[in-house]
Amino acid sequence: MNVPSDLLYATSHEWLRHEADHATVGITDHAQHELTDVVYVELPAVGAHFEAGAQICVVESVKAASDIYSPAAGTVESVNEALVSDPALINTDPYGNGWIFKLRLDSTSSPSSLKTPEEYSELLGQL
Repeated sequence: MNVPSDLLYATSHEWLRHEADHATVGITDHAQHELTDVVYVELPAVGAHFEAGAQICVVESVKAASDIYSPAAGTVESVNEALVSDPALINTDPYGNGWIFKLRLDSTSSPSSLKTPEEYSELLGQL
């Protein structure tokens, strides 16, 4: 599985790219592989606030529907509208064009509870 070294990871298989007080979020290569063919993404509402660990949206595949959780506390700044017409971007490019939403992180939010790439790779080895 592809585990980029510049991201942080939740045990629920979301990734977070931390950029100052913003973060881009998507699901990992492992998660998209387990889901198989993604056919629909219910995007979160722009402006909505979520706590870390809260269910934020849903990704549906031919196999199952999966809740996606916010890996950090913050307010949704933007969503990947390209997923509306091409949800398979999550399968073909989960760490690039398949991102799901962007958060403005709360000032008290710390992504330190997330796993490093090494820790996430170790978790995958245990599954």
